[in-house]
Amino acid sequence: MRFEHPATFNPIDQLKVVGHPTSRIDGPKKTTGTAPYAYERHDVVANQAYGYVIGSAIGKGRIKAIDLAAASDAPGVLAIVTAENAGKLDKGERNAAPLLGGPEIAHYHQAVAVVVAETFEQARAAAQLVRIDYAKGEGKFDLAAAADGAITPKPSFGGPADTAVGEFGSAFAAAPVQLDARYTTPDQGHAMMEPHASIAAWDGDKLTVWTSNQMIAWGAGDLAKTLRIPKDKVRMVSPYIGGGFGGKLFLRADVLLAALGARAAKRPVKIALQRPLMFNNTTHRPATIQRIRIGAERDGKITAIGHESWSGNVKDGEAETAVSQTRLLYAGANRMTAMRLAALDLPEGNAMRAPGEASGMMALEIAIDELAEKLGMDPVALRIVNDTQVDPEHPERRFSQRQLVRCLSDGAARFGWSRRNAEPGKLRDGRFLVGMGVAAAFRNNLLTKSAARVRLDQQGTVTVETDMTDIGTGSYTIIAQTAAEMMGVPLEKVAVHLGDSDFPVSCGSGGQWGGNNSTAGVYAACIKLREAIAQKLGFNSAEAEFTDGLVRAGNRSVPLAQAAGRDGIVAEDAIEYGDLAKTYQQSTFGAHFVEVGVDADTAEIRVRRMLAVCAAGRILNPKAARSQVIGAMTMGVGAALMEDLVVDKRHGLFINHDLAGYEVPVHADIPHQEMIFLDETDPMSSPMKAKGVAELGICGVAAAVANAVYNATGIRVRDYPITLDKLLDKMPEVG
Repeated sequence: MRFEHPATFNPIDQLKVVGHPTSRIDGPKKTTGTAPYAYERHDVVANQAYGYVIGSAIGKGRIKAIDLAAASDAPGVLAIVTAENAGKLDKGERNAAPLLGGPEIAHYHQAVAVVVAETFEQARAAAQLVRIDYAKGEGKFDLAAAADGAITPKPSFGGPADTAVGEFGSAFAAAPVQLDARYTTPDQGHAMMEPHASIAAWDGDKLTVWTSNQMIAWGAGDLAKTLRIPKDKVRMVSPYIGGGFGGKLFLRADVLLAALGARAAKRPVKIALQRPLMFNNTTHRPATIQRIRIGAERDGKITAIGHESWSGNVKDGEAETAVSQTRLLYAGANRMTAMRLAALDLPEGNAMRAPGEASGMMALEIAIDELAEKLGMDPVALRIVNDTQVDPEHPERRFSQRQLVRCLSDGAARFGWSRRNAEPGKLRDGRFLVGMGVAAAFRNNLLTKSAARVRLDQQGTVTVETDMTDIGTGSYTIIAQTAAEMMGVPLEKVAVHLGDSDFPVSCGSGGQWGGNNSTAGVYAACIKLREAIAQKLGFNSAEAEFTDGLVRAGNRSVPLAQAAGRDGIVAEDAIEYGDLAKTYQQSTFGAHFVEVGVDADTAEIRVRRMLAVCAAGRILNPKAARSQVIGAMTMGVGAALMEDLVVDKRHGLFINHDLAGYEVPVHADIPHQEMIFLDETDPMSSPMKAKGVAELGICGVAAAVANAVYNATGIRVRDYPITLDKLLDKMPEVG
């Protein structure tokens, strides 16, 4: 099905099942421990051996020699794989650095060997006996030091590196009110609960991997390319994923080394990356240095806005697209954005929840508050006065839906923004200085092809198959809701099978595109199934109604089970998109409000309450969507106050590479969270009239926290995270 015209009334608009706050159908398995996660697939293949990955002990250089003798003779050892005996390997299209290093080392904890043994303990013990002689090289590990040599990156997922409209330089110089500020965000880690884990088994020349991966087609394709085997010889299965946040979008070392270890040991092999390796061996959100310049009239109207960002990556890596939102969020005739990429020898930087906007809005939304202060203007009012209903860089393109002003105004009323004291450091509650902060939320709506197969059987059950994944987001449930709505059956008559490369290729989970696109693909397949059923029964498909387990046309009605017959009916289709996304700018919007208390003596920060207001098209399942948004808000608090992968600039590693040293929010850190979805449908987006929402929940949160801290204390922190050492010696005198 090709989606080329705005959606009109269709079966989804009945909203008998879609749009209801439905509990996740996979919930019972998750809560009883019976959901089959990758490392626990004891049922899929017998005689599984265990692999233990050895990561490089240097950040740059080469391996001079590896001594495997003692490890090979250790109890239970079946095989040891290194670059010397792995055979010729290629690099996946989406991997910036080789997943198996040697002799050259690209980054610290790059996998250099895997030891396979009968038990995990034997594999781990033998790995300690491997002796590696390194020749340490000189690496670049400091973004600030490397920024002067940064280059203009090639166009990427986030668009071109540079954009310009009007005359930014002269307009900024002429502006009566100017802001010119520098901000930094640190490297951050995904820190998901489930480690990267895989089981691999060969059957002749065919390979099956049970793994934790968000994008099945990408992973299977890159695994085949890396191993230099045909893609149809690789099957990837990932029905349940215990958190990904972008860290499992791409093929990682656990999958490759399980496959290599299984081939060498002639046994199925299972591998889970040890927690320290997850931070340095897999991907992370790259650090940024950002310069923002804004010029405005005294009434607050922006006349010039410029945003420059520097980030670093390994060779063949891409830039963190931190200027993306600035191209679209606020009006202003004269504009400039630029991204620069520095060559670093740190582990590969890549997608982490809301790549680009999450880190970019950490800076931009502080800058807007700083401009409001210079203007003597309310921060909410400043954002509203600079709203635009057209793409500022391409004014001929209108936004399909844009309710940013309502998000801000409704949120301000709900949060009690009028009670905020505009003068910082003046409100106290016991020992705490209290402040409020606001930030806009923005994330683009991304459209991509997605396919599904649907089957109706003689029991009247509808089965959906698609390689879409569920990373804890509720994919099983919204896909079931879609099929139930389309086919007129209750949820209990729908079975959903996900995460298998034998199924039709979906959009996958990532980038806030999963919910809208995957359900649109199911919609397309169900339309084809409805047509097949109607044709079999001799009904006019345009008149056929599917409801209450029946198909009706005119005076006739037939139970779906009867219509299916003994052999059932199968249909497969995909949603593909025309030019609507080019004609209209499709984005999601929101507003975040945060209240903090800062201890007047110790400068400890406590988030007291949070509110998010989101406009993101039709909300397919409000319960699941709310969970996604409050989870993203929690991640935003972590980015604001805690998360910092600290770089050892001598040796090129993240030194706090575990959950003891890399701090993330816990329940005690997160207070009452409230969130509101505006009533919105977007017929330009898809037949579902939905858009993404999950990543919108993180975009802007960190800045709202930072702005609240400033309102509480009068201390402006432009370098994240906002830790008490950045406040303590500047705290105001209080009586």
